[in-house]
Amino acid sequence: MRTTHKAAALAAFALLLTGTCATQAAGAAPVRPSRTSATAGPAISVDTTTGRHAIDPHIYGLNFPDEALAKELRLPVGRWGGNATSRYNYKNDAYNAGSDWYFEDLHYDNDTSALPDGSQADKFVEQNRRTGTDTLMTVPMIGWTAAGRDNGCGFSIAKYGPQQGSDAQWRPDCGNGKKPDGTLITGNDPAETSTPAGADFDKGWVQYLRGTYGGAGSGGVRFYDLDNEPDLWHSTHRDVHPAGASYDELRDSTYATAAAVKDADPAAQTLGPVGWGFNSLIYSGLDQEKCSEQGGSCWSNPPDRAAHGGVQFAPWYLQQMKAYEQAHGRRILDYFDEHIYPQQTGVSGSADDAAAQALRLRSTRQLWDPSYVDESWIDQPIQFIPRLRSLVDQNYPGTKLAVSEYNWGALDHIDGGLAEADVLGIFGREGLDLATLWSPPKPTDPGAYAFRMYRDYDGKGGTFGDTAVHAASADQDQLSVYAAERSGDHATTVMVINKTTGDLTAPVSLTAGTTLPAAAQVYRYGQADPTAIEHAADQPLGGGSFTATFPAYSITEYVIPAGSTQTTGPSAPGTPTASAIGPDRVTLTWPAATAGTAPLADYRVYAGDPATTAPLATVPAPATTARLTGLSPATSYTFRVVATDTAGRSSPPSGPVQVTTGQAPAGGCTVAYQVGNDWGTGFTASIKITNQAAPVSGWRLGFTFSGNQRVAQGWNGTWSQTGAAVTVKDAGWNASLPTGASTTIGFNGTYTGTNTTPGAFTLNGTACTTAGTSAAATLAPAVGHASPHKGA
Repeated sequence: MRTTHKAAALAAFALLLTGTCATQAAGAAPVRPSRTSATAGPAISVDTTTGRHAIDPHIYGLNFPDEALAKELRLPVGRWGGNATSRYNYKNDAYNAGSDWYFEDLHYDNDTSALPDGSQADKFVEQNRRTGTDTLMTVPMIGWTAAGRDNGCGFSIAKYGPQQGSDAQWRPDCGNGKKPDGTLITGNDPAETSTPAGADFDKGWVQYLRGTYGGAGSGGVRFYDLDNEPDLWHSTHRDVHPAGASYDELRDSTYATAAAVKDADPAAQTLGPVGWGFNSLIYSGLDQEKCSEQGGSCWSNPPDRAAHGGVQFAPWYLQQMKAYEQAHGRRILDYFDEHIYPQQTGVSGSADDAAAQALRLRSTRQLWDPSYVDESWIDQPIQFIPRLRSLVDQNYPGTKLAVSEYNWGALDHIDGGLAEADVLGIFGREGLDLATLWSPPKPTDPGAYAFRMYRDYDGKGGTFGDTAVHAASADQDQLSVYAAERSGDHATTVMVINKTTGDLTAPVSLTAGTTLPAAAQVYRYGQADPTAIEHAADQPLGGGSFTATFPAYSITEYVIPAGSTQTTGPSAPGTPTASAIGPDRVTLTWPAATAGTAPLADYRVYAGDPATTAPLATVPAPATTARLTGLSPATSYTFRVVATDTAGRSSPPSGPVQVTTGQAPAGGCTVAYQVGNDWGTGFTASIKITNQAAPVSGWRLGFTFSGNQRVAQGWNGTWSQTGAAVTVKDAGWNASLPTGASTTIGFNGTYTGTNTTPGAFTLNGTACTTAGTSAAATLAPAVGHASPHKGA
């Protein structure tokens, strides 16, 4: 009976550690439009000479991948993660399931005679080695690990009384930790399921893995996640960690655990803090716990943040990691890792009616688009990847970006496959460094075909390029487009995703630094045949422009062979240095780039990501110095330099240099007006308001447009417009502006003609100094809210 119990329990939990966060309705039919003639679609343009940057193959990763699919895709990275890994014990091959399954200790059905040899974690590493896949292993940081195999559960009904739910079939005594009235049971003994496990436990495991499989630089485990969603421990593992993890706890445990990993394997790469989602950037686990209990104003002034200078969690965390490196001369955090699950109703789950499909496909814009206001309780532009980059640039430059869990849902439906293909394209274009999809698709699912379009479109190992180039669509909601050059043969690959339910005919223009061939190969996947990728007829290129019809709900990949004359662009300039720093200016100097097949033309200086922002200055070569003015006082900027040549090709960006401008003269106020995106008839702008006078409690900003601009939608304040005059009142949570403090507001606008900069800015009736216009160096601060959804 006991053996049967174990086997059944393990079977029930097999899905837990193979990824089941986003449930799906298997077999439900997609919404299929009737076939009609194609309608006009948005124009598409590709320019291989600009926007060039490397695409890290580690963005094409999976959690707990199917071995056959991993082999087919030559999967770059596979992750061992999820809630159950927070208390996995490599010594006895057991784990505690936490709130996912009645806080029970469970185990894998492996031979115990030689443990830790032969554990499930070992088998995971060995599978990855067979498929040439790097391993991302999660190490516990919660302070506890499973004490034994089937050792018990956190909330015994016999000991703690009746509970709302129990594991009635297998362990009737194991409850869910909630009394019949819904209140939480407290005061349980963690030792009933778990044993203490600190940094030495993790160090011993990494030493074992290194001794068994080699070091991170020689075929062993390459990456280590520092636990899983620690800001939810008070919920997912509350039997051993009932209090939310605080700022200080996450700093101290990261210091100890990451250092232990590096001690055991100096080449290992670490990822943290592995938060569950958007609120993880804003709040510690302790603040999420307390504000969930208190509600109301707690979300705008949470206690743990208040105790740490009012700084949101993510920037504070990165600052602490930087401080460690400065104090010890060693980096212990290599990747800034945060999970993202779309919070729009039904998107990451099984909903798949027509409305859910449309929402799923447009919601991918939250990953990058400053004009997309999230259609959920978040209700503000997220710009998730640019936001992560801005946080790193401002607080710990050089840290890479990772998303070790995400899921846009419906991977077994065509719309889910299209969304996944769109997400992978965005990851490459936006410069993410590592990503692993939670809940891997079955090899026959459309979600798997999304990966094949990037990793094996022809069944012979054909891949999307590894150097991103500029690609644009006049309407990314209809046709999204991504392009990249392949370093092996210099072919250009162009991915076009029709996210609509109708065929679209669109013009395509190509600009290249070589003579284009006569035709491109065409590969297509879509609802017409969701079981295979079609090798369609070649597309004539017509000297650089053609018109094509993209079928409804389809992915089309063009493979354009290298032209007759192979050329190279310039190398990256050296990392700039800063001098003559003032309140509104700085001088940058950098080592020259090396020209490729064409002479250098100029250097372009950027604040932010060169792939998505306009340059602040352009300097003709051979000069390697730029004087920037019009900056905001007391503001941190991250500058990069890109070289271009006379053929229009651009280099990869230089290394970043971080500069903080000086304080403005006392008195008055300063306004920095920045246009982040302008598409000819509309735009997105942000306004940073800095109070240089006495503290303000409640503010009203006024300004006047000099053209015919209209505010269509604003955030972080209450907006109104009469004629050309605009007034913005504080949003309540940002009403307080102490001397020297800033707040940032933003809006989407429309216009015809010229989008000129507004003027006559006033704060509570007092004229403000305008710091100048530029591409945004930082994103508007995230606004926290109560969250109805938790991570995986």
